[in-house]
Amino acid sequence: MALAQPAQAQNFPGTKPITIIVPFTAGGPTDKVARDFAEALRKQLGGASVVVDNAAGAGSSIGTAKAARSAPDGHTLLLNHIGMSTMPSLYRRLPFDVLNDFEYLGIINDVPMTLIGRPTLEANTYAELSQWIASHKNGVNLGNAGLGSASHLCGLMFQDATKISMVPVPYGGTAPAIADLIGGQIDLLCDQTTNTSSHIQSKKVKAYAVTTTERLPGELFQELPTLSESGLTDFNVTIWHGLYAPKGTPQQVLDTLNQALQEALKDPEFIQRQTTLGAVVATDDRIKPAEHKAFVAAEIDKWGTVIRAAGQFAD
Repeated sequence: MALAQPAQAQNFPGTKPITIIVPFTAGGPTDKVARDFAEALRKQLGGASVVVDNAAGAGSSIGTAKAARSAPDGHTLLLNHIGMSTMPSLYRRLPFDVLNDFEYLGIINDVPMTLIGRPTLEANTYAELSQWIASHKNGVNLGNAGLGSASHLCGLMFQDATKISMVPVPYGGTAPAIADLIGGQIDLLCDQTTNTSSHIQSKKVKAYAVTTTERLPGELFQELPTLSESGLTDFNVTIWHGLYAPKGTPQQVLDTLNQALQEALKDPEFIQRQTTLGAVVATDDRIKPAEHKAFVAAEIDKWGTVIRAAGQFAD
């Protein structure tokens, strides 16, 4: 077996398919990213079969645990979002160590977020919304798609930045949260552009700001201010996605996968698909393994502070 592993590494990927575990349901924003990336990765691995396996539940910890337990041969990978940096604080017990049970392969993209409100909300600009929130302290209903979701994390950061507590209203996903926002059952929601752009365009919700440090391009978003320029200095929340392999995967296989990842991120078709979703394909040093891991370590510290301050965690 010791002799077989180097031979398998040299022949990687061979004829065995590569499975990318996505710890969320099919059809969601992370699943869409994964399926687009799987096709781009397939091209860079000589046409090897690359399939997506959805293993959703418990704030992405179920699918992540499944990936950690997989054979470290490069044929089972994990594609997860910002949840990799928040699970250590959201859950008291995890069956894996985020930093030590995985090999880091690179960041894939960043997805901006938008702060949106119910269509009947009196405020029409972020300045007006800020005043409205201040006059309704402890009475603002802030929706989210569930513990550990992107909208949950953005909501925590927003409350921390404004120093105003709001009433969290968790849902079992983004779709019911947005439906209730449109219906006026909740006041605000902070979610990814991949989920909000169509509702902003149809004017079914009110859009107040974006969560990036710079304004977003495109007619739909260019008039929206950033929360940072609106007074919440240095406010910056984007939902990034990264690729991982189980700990112990041979270095030769990791090198092959990272090279394929870097080339896949240059694929014009993949870039176009991500742009359509409102995502920005990574081009900085985080596409390299060491920088990817250092980035996640910093994000664990950042989100740990916010989550502990909010006192929101699960068993």
